Amino acid sequence: MTGYRRQLYRDDAVVLRVQKLGESDRIITLLTRRHGRLRAVARGVRRTMSKFGARLEPFGHVDLQLAGDPKGNHGSSLHTVSQVEGIDLYGKRFLGDYPRYTAASAIAETAERLTPVEREPSLRLFQLTVGAMKALSRGEHDTTLVLDAYLLRGMALAGWAPALTACAVCGTPGRHRAFSVPAGGAVCPDCRPPGAAHPAPATIDLMSALTTGDWVVADATDTGVRRECSGLVAAHLQWHLERALRSLPLVDRGTSVTGTVPPPGGGGAGMLRPRGDVEAGAAMFRPGGDVQAGADGTSRERAE
Repeated sequence: MTGYRRQLYRDDAVVLRVQKLGESDRIITLLTRRHGRLRAVARGVRRTMSKFGARLEPFGHVDLQLAGDPKGNHGSSLHTVSQVEGIDLYGKRFLGDYPRYTAASAIAETAERLTPVEREPSLRLFQLTVGAMKALSRGEHDTTLVLDAYLLRGMALAGWAPALTACAVCGTPGRHRAFSVPAGGAVCPDCRPPGAAHPAPATIDLMSALTTGDWVVADATDTGVRRECSGLVAAHLQWHLERALRSLPLVDRGTSVTGTVPPPGGGGAGMLRPRGDVEAGAAMFRPGGDVQAGADGTSRERAE
């Protein structure tokens, strides 16, 4: 539009994806706190002397100044990154750790698929995504458990949560042995469709524990139960997305990497400005945390 001048505004975001643009630029896909998912051009970040190229790598939590119309009423749909400050660059802690890197990739791809409309605010998903990245970086739980907890809670936010404590078809309460993805979760014997799966009771218990944040139960499960849970969660998610996630088949479903995380401050992390405003999301991956935690965003605190 003639005479339109791009306005500057700030927001914090988690970097979901980067794409090359031209010889030295990148297109950065961001999930922001206040403006939902958007794409921005970072000019010159692929040059050796770039001042903030390393801060715009996938999985990082950053504070940005963007140029563009946050409502998308004027100008290009692509914003421009003018300033970046690292809050916590979680991706640096995943280098050389294949299980955590692939799990983080699946989380980032899922966050992008769950926000099909650009600039539509999704505070709960933002908090959940940053909390999942933080949980992966800490290594307090097995990577597959963190990933499946994120997928289950992300589906709950989208309205696709699988029925686990009642029949998905008729609503009969109880623990039902059959599980049907097209039907929406656990189904009773009367409503069970052909081809329904019959997971172990411990698998349904694990899905419930991951949804409600009962990490005592989740951490005590064995590898077989976790694998069966991962298969059901992935099938349920991709059924509702109506497409496959490219990163899910690459996720390492092997042993836990708990205890292999470098201490905070290692690898340059001490140079970042810490912030306590994502604790609402991180609490979802600690005992007792649920998907409703911090939904109003009023628990933001700045760490000293």
